[in-house]
Amino acid sequence: MVCRVPVAAAALLTAFAAVAAPVPAGIDPANTAVADPALSRPRTTPCRVQLFAGLRFDDFSSKPFAYAPPAACPGPWEKVVLEADFAVEAGRQFDRTANLWIGGVNIYFGTTAEPSRKVRRSWHVERDLTDYTALLRAPSAGEADLGNLVTARYTSALFGSADLAFYPARRGGEEDRKGRAPRTADLVLPMSAGPTGGTVGLFDPTQSLANVFTLPTNVERAYLDVVLQHQGANDEFWYTCVPDALGAALQSCVGTAFREGEVSLDGQPAGAVPIYPWIFTGGIDPLLWRPIPAVQALSFLPYRVDLSPFAAVLSDGKPHRIAINVFNNSQYFSTTATLLVFQDHGSRRVTGAVTQNTIGQPTPVVTNDLVTASDGGISGTLAITSNRSFAVSGWIQTSHGRIATEVRQRIDFSNSQQFSVPTAALPYIQDITQQTTIASTTRVTEDEEVRETTTRQSWPLVVDLSVAPDGNTFETTIRQGYDRTDTRSHDGEVEFVSTVSNSIAPHDVYPTAQGQANTQHYFSADSTGACYSRSITAAQGLLTDITDGADCVANGD
Repeated sequence: MVCRVPVAAAALLTAFAAVAAPVPAGIDPANTAVADPALSRPRTTPCRVQLFAGLRFDDFSSKPFAYAPPAACPGPWEKVVLEADFAVEAGRQFDRTANLWIGGVNIYFGTTAEPSRKVRRSWHVERDLTDYTALLRAPSAGEADLGNLVTARYTSALFGSADLAFYPARRGGEEDRKGRAPRTADLVLPMSAGPTGGTVGLFDPTQSLANVFTLPTNVERAYLDVVLQHQGANDEFWYTCVPDALGAALQSCVGTAFREGEVSLDGQPAGAVPIYPWIFTGGIDPLLWRPIPAVQALSFLPYRVDLSPFAAVLSDGKPHRIAINVFNNSQYFSTTATLLVFQDHGSRRVTGAVTQNTIGQPTPVVTNDLVTASDGGISGTLAITSNRSFAVSGWIQTSHGRIATEVRQRIDFSNSQQFSVPTAALPYIQDITQQTTIASTTRVTEDEEVRETTTRQSWPLVVDLSVAPDGNTFETTIRQGYDRTDTRSHDGEVEFVSTVSNSIAPHDVYPTAQGQANTQHYFSADSTGACYSRSITAAQGLLTDITDGADCVANGD
């Protein structure tokens, strides 16, 4: 089982001092372990719908299932949570990509943990699907995609089970107001390979995932949830890549170390999707992660693009093409997206206009400070940066007044690689320092009331790689993080703040496993007083220590 804190325990961490402890009895220290908390849950008793149980994945065929909403909980729902459990047999197997779909809409996207020769691995993933409530109100065809190859060489089959937990909204008195059903999208529309789902492969920057939508004429808000999974020899490790002309000399992939998703509406820029550098459990060094996967490796977080400034355009009754492509894509991205549409139910048609759009295209800058020695060896620094700010604004006239929406975003990206590429019997060295920072603010003005949502994200990545002269051993050290703060305010008064920080720091010398170790630290807190903190440590492939609550104590909770 995955080493994780149940929700009830997580909520209590604010009441106790930090606790450091060895791995509890009953938990296999060699099995997959994450510090991430389970999703918070309402107090109501959920109704559960089983999507599938004990499915065996040993080929590349999709596995269909039938979905029907829970008869005992017809809604409204305060929260809907996907709960999925996966396992892989002991033996030899690659990390594999897993997707779950309902009605062609992606409800889960992640990768699997690699097994070892003697260790069967299992893990648990969850996703909050409350925003997708409209999708779940009617029966629909589902599909589980987990392509896997079982042969005499790759011996391990994978298994999976998945449920949806529906939490009925509480009704009645003042105490229950916080538990009422949230407003969710009226339409949840897939951008996938077909009516039952499937990702779309993008193999170069000219290719796109695209759908044409003719939407109702009363669109009030719209969002696009995007997942761009980087795969293939060039794109899986895109943060290690270099300009095409230097690929051979630096023994690296090409396309430069910058990738970004671009969203367009009818051919015009409509949003940007920074790409998180996921590292799968077989990535770089298959021993590196054990038993703690990299950040989000088992369950990707979709990136949400706010299309609300375009509500008037989307409401004109005409077909509109929404497309996603990847800037600098040099081989393969597996792609899906979901369009969420909120309607103004008090009017048949909203009118308005887009008043500003400065999105444009990124213009990354390469700085080459490499030096070639007389013997042909190369050393020095190669860097690429992309810094841009943009704004898009629009207004609509609705049944409840004029609404103006302004989205402002700044995306700063930098990747600096220190190379030593020798011709003599010296190690090959590639040290990478990468940072992506994103600042997004959505300002909505309605009847002179102003609501503002600000999200700030930081995605640091450090990869230090040294390959022995014989090429048979290499040493890797990684530091990877995901930091995010969300702030909601009303007329200048802050109403809610939440923060999340998730980081890992593995090290290994492959294939000797010399010094193999890993740590993960997860912290989250919000302005309601909730706080969660957990650190886990591993060495030689075994979980050795768990520390709960340290950050909550340090912050005075």
